[in-house]
Amino acid sequence: MTNNKQQTAVEWLFEQLPNKLKPHLKKELQQAKEMEKEQIIEADLNATIRTAKGANADVSVRRVKELGEQYYNETFGGEQ
Repeated sequence: MTNNKQQTAVEWLFEQLPNKLKPHLKKELQQAKEMEKEQIIEADLNATIRTAKGANADVSVRRVKELGEQYYNETFGGEQ
């Protein structure tokens, strides 16, 4: 099975750090990944709402947030 998940900017940056620093930054990495995840979901939410309003569609914010979460999980692998 092939892993087609993309890498987030935070994950890429963490990989660039020297190995001796990584164990000391695990907590900060998790916090940064969660913040980045929320930003990606929020951006997807805003884009979906703008698109739906332009099409005069009725939008459920809860449903759109669920779709944003689904998009993140499918694109970046969700909880790792």
